Amino acid sequence: MDMDGSKRIFQRLGPHSQGGDNNSNKQQKVCFHWRAGRCNRFPCPFLHRELPAPPHQQQQQLHNGMPSSSSKRPHAFSSDYDNRGSAGGGGMRRNPNFNNTWGRTAAGGGAVVRKMEKVCNYWVKGNCTYGNTCRFLHSWTTGDCFTLLTQLEGHQKVVTGIALPSGSDKLYSGSTDKTVRVWDCQSGQCAGVVNFDGEVGCMLSEGPWIFVGLTNVVKAWNTQTGTDLSLDGPVGQVYALVVGNDMLLAGTEDGILAWKYNGSTNCFEPAAQLKEHTHHVVSLVVGANRLYSGSMDNSIRVWNLETMQCLQILTGHTSVVMSVLCWDQFLLSCSLDQTIKVWAANESGNLEVTYTHQEEKGVLALCGMHDSEAKPVLLCSCNDKMIRVYDLPSFSERGKIFSKEVVRRIEIGPGGLFFTGDESGQLRVWKWLTESSSTA
Repeated sequence: MDMDGSKRIFQRLGPHSQGGDNNSNKQQKVCFHWRAGRCNRFPCPFLHRELPAPPHQQQQQLHNGMPSSSSKRPHAFSSDYDNRGSAGGGGMRRNPNFNNTWGRTAAGGGAVVRKMEKVCNYWVKGNCTYGNTCRFLHSWTTGDCFTLLTQLEGHQKVVTGIALPSGSDKLYSGSTDKTVRVWDCQSGQCAGVVNFDGEVGCMLSEGPWIFVGLTNVVKAWNTQTGTDLSLDGPVGQVYALVVGNDMLLAGTEDGILAWKYNGSTNCFEPAAQLKEHTHHVVSLVVGANRLYSGSMDNSIRVWNLETMQCLQILTGHTSVVMSVLCWDQFLLSCSLDQTIKVWAANESGNLEVTYTHQEEKGVLALCGMHDSEAKPVLLCSCNDKMIRVYDLPSFSERGKIFSKEVVRRIEIGPGGLFFTGDESGQLRVWKWLTESSSTA
């Protein structure tokens, strides 16, 4: 191929041709990365074999009882050397004592490929010509414990909220494209679009109510009665919503706001305002009559929901606390510092870190649920466009989910369903497989 107009032509060279001219022979080069045992190009433009020694050296080698082809690799790795050529590698010798070659093993007359943990871009576009021999994944998942039911297309920007009201046959999703889309759960079709003046920062469903966090306001509507309310008070974007102690709580750019619902007046009345965080509050969770808030100030604050007083400040993270989750007697938190931390109460009742799980990239979202056998699992979305699924409490990996872009929201549904929304605007519906179906 022509590289940036330099007229350098790279050719995949085959075995030495007796009839070839001397100039073409001089272009034959052995792949440097192949010699080091780490070439991952397929096809590789360079040779995956050593060049023959000059005639006078071959005669000397034969006289000494050595093989005629020279190799810079130690003799102890000769079997490995015979095995590392890519498919069709020019003149690569096969060792008859080994069945595999560079991540491939012969099986059933074909080749079983050791897949790289990356989805094939050509497969996504529907035009991969390698089929089962492709080194990249032709699937959005690994692990065989869940399956993709459908993809819901329509949002143009980041999916920031997913809500499924109880007793409703509609799924709601919000996005920074300033819309909330309503999806019919039976057909998977978009049943309506609600437009707003600002970006949707988060969503929450509680009973028949749906709450939408916007800029400077929280919208609330009742899917059964059609009641539509605006909750004023937030300053800036609303990033997180949660319900606890009969209050609606919102994490905003300016701290935490709380409202209580008044049934007689059919409205939400301001109940508290908490401004102890020094930066935006981006995650909230309620457990055991406590409110836990994660912030861009890298801290987690623990609040008493009765008195609305701060009980403790957790400072174990070194970057933004993106998500907090209550599980059993533990608090789990994740951060852009590439860690998931597990907190537990010590003898004095204060939370302290009991385990830190390290990831390779920043962690954006946590979601806890149960698999088809009622075992607790953790879904963990990272900045590398993957969701890792772990068993709890062991943190042993069950599988991975791959996305076009980074997943920002994960939401649990009924009957083993869960939903993911990514930065491209794609909303996906997943389902846990039963043991029998996964075996089948």
